[in-house]
Amino acid sequence: MPSNNPLPELGDPDLRSPRSYLRWLIGRQSSTLFLGVFWGCLWMASMGLTPFAIGRAIDAVSDKDTGRLWAWTGVIIGLALVTTVGSVLRHRCDTIGRLKANYMTFRLVASHATRLGATLPKRVSTGEVVAIGTADITRIGALPGALARGIGSVVTVVLVAVVLLSTSVTLGLLVLIGVPALLAGTGPLLSPLHKRIGNYRDLQGDLTNRAGDIVSGLRVLRGIGGEATFGERYRKDSQRVRHAGVHVAKIESVLPAAEVLLPGIFVVAVIWIGARLAVSGDLTAGDLVAAYGYAAFLMLPMRTATSAVQSFVGADVAAKRVVRVLSLEPDPTADTAMADISEAPDLYDATSGLRVRPGVMTAIAAATPEEGAEIAERLGRYAQGQVTVGGVPLETLPLEQVRDLVLVARNDDSLFSGVLAEDLGGRSEQVRARALHDANAEDIVEALPDGLDTVVSEGGASFSGGQQQRLRLARALAAQPPVLVLVDPTSAVDAHTESVIAERLHASRSELTTVVVSNSPLLLDRADEVAFVEDGKVVMTGTHRELASGASQYAAVVMREET
Repeated sequence: MPSNNPLPELGDPDLRSPRSYLRWLIGRQSSTLFLGVFWGCLWMASMGLTPFAIGRAIDAVSDKDTGRLWAWTGVIIGLALVTTVGSVLRHRCDTIGRLKANYMTFRLVASHATRLGATLPKRVSTGEVVAIGTADITRIGALPGALARGIGSVVTVVLVAVVLLSTSVTLGLLVLIGVPALLAGTGPLLSPLHKRIGNYRDLQGDLTNRAGDIVSGLRVLRGIGGEATFGERYRKDSQRVRHAGVHVAKIESVLPAAEVLLPGIFVVAVIWIGARLAVSGDLTAGDLVAAYGYAAFLMLPMRTATSAVQSFVGADVAAKRVVRVLSLEPDPTADTAMADISEAPDLYDATSGLRVRPGVMTAIAAATPEEGAEIAERLGRYAQGQVTVGGVPLETLPLEQVRDLVLVARNDDSLFSGVLAEDLGGRSEQVRARALHDANAEDIVEALPDGLDTVVSEGGASFSGGQQQRLRLARALAAQPPVLVLVDPTSAVDAHTESVIAERLHASRSELTTVVVSNSPLLLDRADEVAFVEDGKVVMTGTHRELASGASQYAAVVMREET
């Protein structure tokens, strides 16, 4: 990430690879991990030593040594208490580590998304970001606990092998050689598991994108009768995700089976060898019982170690997506000094040839809606272009200054949930009231039960399309930007309301720079200058009435007349 990290308390993560990011994440909570490893080793080691204590107690019974029996009974009870305490504290460290990993990843992604701003949706899909905040952080959060349990398992296996070596060299060597061999037997399953989890994760992101598109365009789909078509597409995508999940589950189901089968074979081998040693007199009855206890117990650390490796595979796949987002470079002008630009600057778009003068309401009428929207994107620096503001290239200005200078208001902008007054913004109540008046939205507020204190539902769903559009326009006007670019600000209102808005908009922005992208004759008639765009270029300029009477192309587009 760049040096101007907005989260200095977290530092700059290592983004060279997913595994380097995971190492950085683990390093940020090394104390928690150390405690987790310590309690995990204590928890599992106390369980591993219990068969040894039981064997010694059995030998005490065989020797009819009551004192030694009571002593070893106390040891067994002590080990049980240590196991309980270790389990509780290990789980506590596991939970803290998981939450810390989730929190740090979420904060980094959310902060970096804020820095990327409007460029984020163009470089990463919405479904990808949503999947990072749901499935991926869960897999990453599971890594610290799995790592602590895995280390505890390895330590315990070594401890049990040492104890067995003191009892029987044969059994000790069997554990030291057999356990790593059995764990290596699950290795061939990890590579296909990694690949299938990655494919499943990609399909999850695509499905989330599809769901978001359907939900956001539900009204349009209902209007054109496209619900069934998109529903069928979603069903097919959902089935692909299901099939990919089944492929992942096939390997994940084999792993638990191997975790039972292979240790089971190992238990049989230990018991068989231990029994032969006991018959030959090389092992006591207590040692034989202890050997069986070790063999049965070793299934737990072996399964735990395998599960830890599986968790690492999932975390590695998830970290790959996180690193992909965090590696995106934000605006390169973030550290650039702000330029001295007038409060009402002129604009020039070299790509289209559009020139916007301050204090003049300029309208853009385009042969196709996409052409006008593209110019608006360039004027707001949401797309690449050769645009100057006040004679200064827009691309050389800090993004923060660009956002303060130029405000682009589109029809797909959202009304946020919360108090309406806070959503509208404005430097003062007077500014907000004036903005509502200019947007002809006063009647909307008056009809609300609590006026501006009314809580708006998410996306302004409680308002009609025309009401939402007028409130969005009021919010844009309340911001009082030096340059205001409006894209089809009146497309959802009736002709009378549109006429009122056009009149008031012209008056309220008389001393500022204003661009309106629209093919509405009512808005174009109130503009001081109209630029007609065809094939991405300004082909003619003038007033609406001059162009309508003298330009057949313009009349065909705006007045719907035959050429």
